[in-house]
Amino acid sequence: MTATQVYEILGIVGLGLASAIGVLLAALQLPGTWIIFCAAVVYDWAHDWQRMGPTALGVFAGLVVGAEILEQVSGVVLTSRAGGSRRASWGGLIGGIAGMFVFTFPVPIIGTIAGGIAGCFAGALIGELTVRDDLYHGARVGVAAALGRIAGMLIKLLVAFVLAGASLSLAIFSSV
Repeated sequence: MTATQVYEILGIVGLGLASAIGVLLAALQLPGTWIIFCAAVVYDWAHDWQRMGPTALGVFAGLVVGAEILEQVSGVVLTSRAGGSRRASWGGLIGGIAGMFVFTFPVPIIGTIAGGIAGCFAGALIGELTVRDDLYHGARVGVAAALGRIAGMLIKLLVAFVLAGASLSLAIFSSV
């Protein structure tokens, strides 16, 4: 086995490890898609931009940015579709982010996910109750916000899997 082949194997293993870590981080609502993207850029840079190319990296960048936006906006969209006010939408967005931070420290892994969902629900509920004095409607809006948050998490996780699979496939099959 030549030094070039060893170098190639180590690069693919490194990309695979970064992809696995990225998928795990995306599942925890952390920037795992960015880890996968950065690993793909470094891998391609190390191969003089010949393995993935600018088109694939541009598509990857679009997927990463789109996933981040969808993760945050999905709760807002479902909140408004459930008849929620702007305050409820903002409350769900802010509550989801705050809930992630508040519940991460007592329960590290599950707390981030549960805190984001619970915070999204509570923020939307409180926001809606400041506009309308209707607990049933506020709870319905809160549930919609929480479901939107879950949908956003799943979309981001799906994108992480797609990025990992696509970058590894390009790395493996372009080196043959």
